[in-house]
Amino acid sequence: MTQQALPRRDARLGRAFGDDHAVQGVVLLLPGGAVASTRGRSRRAAAAMLPLARRLVRAGEGHDVAAHVLHYRYRGWNGADAHPVEDVEWALEEVVRRYGDVPVCLVGRDIGGRAALRAAGHPAVVSVLALAPWLPGTSEDGGEEPVRQLAGRRVLIVHGTDDEHTGPDLSYRLAVRAKKINPDVCRFEVHTDGHALRQHRAEVLALAEDFALGSLCDRDFARPVADALAAPPPLGLRMPLAAGFGRSLRH
Repeated sequence: MTQQALPRRDARLGRAFGDDHAVQGVVLLLPGGAVASTRGRSRRAAAAMLPLARRLVRAGEGHDVAAHVLHYRYRGWNGADAHPVEDVEWALEEVVRRYGDVPVCLVGRDIGGRAALRAAGHPAVVSVLALAPWLPGTSEDGGEEPVRQLAGRRVLIVHGTDDEHTGPDLSYRLAVRAKKINPDVCRFEVHTDGHALRQHRAEVLALAEDFALGSLCDRDFARPVADALAAPPPLGLRMPLAAGFGRSLRH
């Protein structure tokens, strides 16, 4: 039996949020997806990233930040093919082509979170934010999920403690391994929240804004983020996201 060829599709960047003529930093947002699927990109998953894209550009006004949502070729990770990672690598090259040598923050949710962590080794990437990342216990070759590509990047993982879709224990274990080679790794736990992080959405968005713009715009991080980055394991990798984070940040 011959293997059926996949439909020919191209990844693409969504329209730019922000002034794309004077860009000093780029946020590349990576939607969620499915473990295995060769169906076309999910418009719903991409649309879920738009509020954060708009928020980051508004908050980064004056710092010339642009944001793009990546539209994958296929909505699935698809085993060793790791299609979203290939799409992120293409998108990073496209960002360099459009904007030149500017720093990039990768922000991914679910499967996009795993893709962000995997693609962090690109020279343009300075930071990675993984929201409820899908992280199987092992990589496709049977070994541990790689972390060496995270060296030299600022990394924040956010996970709900009641996430039944992507195990928070797995993101904690990856964070422990990453912290051994990179001190600039932290992880926040959103207590009683699930995979979509809806219950504490305002706090999660404020945390994402603080981290992404802090890493791109040379801003001081909010005190909880700075403390989490500085703290040794397990403290900095099990930092609780406080209710009301973002209402009155103290740096």
